[in-house]
Amino acid sequence: MLYLDPPAVPWRGRLWSHLISDVSYAELHAFAEMLGAPRRGFDRDHYDLPAERFRAAVWLGATVVPSREIVRLLRDAGLRRPKHRFSGERGQLPGQVGPGPGLPAGVRLG
Repeated sequence: MLYLDPPAVPWRGRLWSHLISDVSYAELHAFAEMLGAPRRGFDRDHYDLPAERFRAAVWLGATVVPSREIVRLLRDAGLRRPKHRFSGERGQLPGQVGPGPGLPAGVRLG
């Protein structure tokens, strides 16, 4: 089944929805293609869908759910692909990356 949340995410002067499938990515891609959504709109586990395509998505059979349901439905279906998280403060990268405490056994420099 296909789901989307109401267009509420502002970006680049537009409001956006998230379109998902709880069946497969193949179902999601096929539905997005019917909508005329470009493949570049696919973001890990959902399509970012502009508000202008919301009504067409509903007309074609997508079910409208609250935004919180989007993540729950993806998790329950085993299709959630969260953004990679770094340790430390949000948005901060490690300041320096260096070698480990030593070389692996049997490895010599020179």
